[in-house]
Amino acid sequence: MSKKTAVYGMLTALAFLLSYVETLIPFSSAVPGIKLGLANLVVLTALYCLGYKGAFVISMVRIVLAGLTFSSLSVMLYSMSGGLLSFLCMALARRFRLFGITGVSVLGGVAHNLGQLLAAALVVQTGSLLYYFPALLAAGTIAGTLIGLLGGWVTERLEPFLQAGK
Repeated sequence: MSKKTAVYGMLTALAFLLSYVETLIPFSSAVPGIKLGLANLVVLTALYCLGYKGAFVISMVRIVLAGLTFSSLSVMLYSMSGGLLSFLCMALARRFRLFGITGVSVLGGVAHNLGQLLAAALVVQTGSLLYYFPALLAAGTIAGTLIGLLGGWVTERLEPFLQAGK
């Protein structure tokens, strides 16, 4: 049990650190909400190496910690909405073997953006925000592909070590 707790703690800390690193990267676009999703690398690796429960816990704890530390409650709400939809889609795609790890990551990136966009549309009570979706779809696909490729490489190397933490 203590080995498992240590592995979860280290991965959560790494995801939190990557969230911080992402705040340091100057990235601006005409569409709000576009990010690289570096912390999703840890969630993706956990999904493949630790399973659904471990990856879910790491994802949700990271979102809460990053939200409380680097942003506001409203930003944390959007992040949580995106994170929940993203995790659900990635877990289902993984469970039913719909895609490889890169495809699962792309699906997660797109679903995260869609979840945030739907939450924002509900908050401001307008569907006009959905006009941002094509740009967010492209951004989620690009970021998801990069994270997925890197995630495949990381998972391949870390799986033997993380399996011990199951």
